Amino acid sequence: MTNTETYRAARDQLFALRDDYAAASADFEWPRLTGTFNWAIDWFERYARGNDAPALWIVEEDGSEDVYSFGDMVERSDRIAAWLAANGVAKGDPVIVMLGNQVELWDAMLAIFKLGAVIMPTTTALPSSDLVDRMERTGTKHVIVASAEAAKFDEVPGEYTRISVSGAVDGWLHFADGYDVDQPEPFTSVTSVDDPLLLYFTSGTTSRPKLVEHTQISYPVGHLSTMYWLGLEPGDVHLNISSAGWAKHAWSCFFAPWIAEACVFVYNYTRFDAAALLAQLRTSSVTTFCAPPTVWRMLIQADLADGPGSLRELISAGEPLNPEVITQVERAWGRTIRDGFGQTETSAQVGNSPGQPIKPGSMGRALPGVPVVIADPVTGEVGVREGEICIDLSSNPVNVMTGYLGDAERTNEVMANGLYHTGDVAEIDDEGYITFVGRTDDVFKASDYKISPFELESVLIEHPAVAEAAVVPAPDEIRLAVPKAYIALAEGHEPNDDTALSILRHARENLAPFQRVRRIEFYELPKTVSGKIRRIELRQREEGDIAAAGGREWRDDQFPELKSNG
Repeated sequence: MTNTETYRAARDQLFALRDDYAAASADFEWPRLTGTFNWAIDWFERYARGNDAPALWIVEEDGSEDVYSFGDMVERSDRIAAWLAANGVAKGDPVIVMLGNQVELWDAMLAIFKLGAVIMPTTTALPSSDLVDRMERTGTKHVIVASAEAAKFDEVPGEYTRISVSGAVDGWLHFADGYDVDQPEPFTSVTSVDDPLLLYFTSGTTSRPKLVEHTQISYPVGHLSTMYWLGLEPGDVHLNISSAGWAKHAWSCFFAPWIAEACVFVYNYTRFDAAALLAQLRTSSVTTFCAPPTVWRMLIQADLADGPGSLRELISAGEPLNPEVITQVERAWGRTIRDGFGQTETSAQVGNSPGQPIKPGSMGRALPGVPVVIADPVTGEVGVREGEICIDLSSNPVNVMTGYLGDAERTNEVMANGLYHTGDVAEIDDEGYITFVGRTDDVFKASDYKISPFELESVLIEHPAVAEAAVVPAPDEIRLAVPKAYIALAEGHEPNDDTALSILRHARENLAPFQRVRRIEFYELPKTVSGKIRRIELRQREEGDIAAAGGREWRDDQFPELKSNG
């Protein structure tokens, strides 16, 4: 069989076993592609050329919309690829693409793939200082940038091709000119399966962002596991809430839907409006919907009474989802949000797949083809009940990165002892269900008990005054450390004694004594540009002088109502 036929057979096997997790886990094997392979040419074009079915549907906040067929995307990207090649973009060249959710983003990605260049998707939220670092570390040769962001590159030195999108910029090439070239002959593959395809910087929640390298197969083939977890089928309309430039955007706004021959649906807005998003889901007949926990928490505060519309699959990703959110949506819509887990370095690793029983608090089981193991972070023993989530590399799973570009030390560390180490701690039960405990850096001890911040945060957000919470250790003379919660208040609640008492009482009534949240502070939670909470900043803040930092802390021992029973 050709690589395309082998790939299709593996995909179709997952379709056939969509609701049979046991069979999919036992029977599925990664397609082993050899020789040359280019996903845009050898997969996407094989079914997309001349195909009038919708591939990309973009709706703007004002109600205007554009729909592009699979055939449109092939022809548009062919023209752009020919134009980029004429302007010096060649195989192996690193290319920064810094665009929002606009059709040119998808055109550029497909075109760069076809040329065998290496794409580095980049969020428009980055400042010039970060761009300097990224370009130096990657040796970027070309940048494709929204015209509104072009001025940032005035402060980025170097010899590189500058291409603007959505408006002309003096001294820059104009991306729109690419659509005027004559339709070229179809491209042919120039890339081998092991050639680099993507470079992604991690979000940097605990350290300097790492530079992840993926090949022509690690994401394009690896995301078969993501497609299976999302429950995508041909003809679906899939909406994923994710900013362009981050790996999850490639997961669910590019690879997984187009592997499944589904339509990518995008809803652009300047400010999140839960009611508007719900209306869009219903009026556009979205069938599969993936959103981070922050969005789900906002949606349950809106009116869910009008039902789920055409939604068949509800998915959450990015951070662990609190069980209370799942319960509220299930009660309102009769649909269950399915959680999952993966990283920039991999495709989806763990998930609650379609049609399977869900255990409250668990993020599911190892996905087909992904040999997940739980390893003791100290001894390295594999098969323990609680420990670090790892992937066994002995079977050469396709969906794992090549490594961290230019950082052999970190690569060796994360690939030590024949395992890919995620840095996340979890528990596994007898049926293989995995429950997230926390990042290895986030779990801490208080009074000699191990504390999982996620467990405490899940209880805290059940309180109506709590929009978001982050729990970190706070120094304590008696217990060495106690759990402290930094809290972002929900709209309509004030940061005062009554609110603090109510939240502390709620935590006391719903947590075990050793987990008791003993201090809280109302605070704007620090986040990465991708929206993940940087607990490391909060831990560092606790190690400093809180009073000098201008914060006000409430402690349980200052309230007579909470002083009894320790």
